[in-house]
Amino acid sequence: MSDLVPQKNDEYTPTSVLAKQGVAAVGCLAGGLVLLLVGAFPTWLTIAVGVIAAAAGLGAPLITKDREDKKAGIVAAIVGGLFILSEIPIVGGLAGFCLGAATLGLFGLGIWKGIQFIKGLKARS
Repeated sequence: MSDLVPQKNDEYTPTSVLAKQGVAAVGCLAGGLVLLLVGAFPTWLTIAVGVIAAAAGLGAPLITKDREDKKAGIVAAIVGGLFILSEIPIVGGLAGFCLGAATLGLFGLGIWKGIQFIKGLKARS
């Protein structure tokens, strides 16, 4: 049987869309977990992770030509900067709030993409 021909109903989800949804679900949930864990690190380790993330994020657009990878690099640089700022007393509260909101957003998006992925799989069977 071909993957391109819907068998049961008109709500057939193509394989490429399912793959993107599955990868996005896992990536968002993993990113939310990483943000949650790094937020619990000691100050010096949080700053070290922030510096590494910011450096990697700023280096990604220089290395790759893919538009999506450049966006991911910019996001990583911003998150790294927020990690560093979250440990500075004057702006730590605002940066910590932004990291908490990003964590909740990533978990929410990961759950949403996971639901879409599961619905797409069920439509295929």
